[in-house]
Amino acid sequence: MTTEDTQGFASEPGDASEAGQAAGTADKAAPEAPATEADAGGGKDGGAAAELAALRRQLAERTADLQRLQAEYQNYRKRVERDRMTVREIAVSNVLEALIPVLDDIGRAREHGELVGGFKQVAESLETVVAKLGLQQFGKEGEPFDPTVHEALMHSYSSDVTETTCVQILQPGYRIGERIIRPAMVAVAEPQPGTQSTAAPEAEDAKGDGAEEG
Repeated sequence: MTTEDTQGFASEPGDASEAGQAAGTADKAAPEAPATEADAGGGKDGGAAAELAALRRQLAERTADLQRLQAEYQNYRKRVERDRMTVREIAVSNVLEALIPVLDDIGRAREHGELVGGFKQVAESLETVVAKLGLQQFGKEGEPFDPTVHEALMHSYSSDVTETTCVQILQPGYRIGERIIRPAMVAVAEPQPGTQSTAAPEAEDAKGDGAEEG
């Protein structure tokens, strides 16, 4: 009986050793769990940062697109406004140009004293309206001849002028702003041939006489 009991207890140290080895293995494996969780947390932070960078990049791209569209729209509005003003100016110019013969008739009627009564009021109203629309009349007797705004229909010489001068306005000219609708039809006079060459020696003689008297 004693021998069997001793043999039964002889197996217990081996079991204890195996249990100790298992416990040691568990202790070594236990610290590895926090490291795995830390790696998972770092991966999440890196993914969030990458996603945030991608969102910021998309925001910058959309902002640039919006700014480009806004600039294109502003340019479009300016172009439309410029085209609208151009079309308006052309339309007004065409209407005013068509009214010039009527204004010529009114001018001739005024010169002959026929602009009276209701016709006078209508004529004056028409002249006021076309002036508000920008039509300007030009051409006066005595002004120097300018081929850019005058058209000479008659030509003569005169000792009363010292340069080519408009001595008669046959038809007034009209302009809208800087654009000439019709040049003024004029009669011009040039200085009498030899007048300037004769006047020059006389001026020299006058200077010489004055110097001798001095």
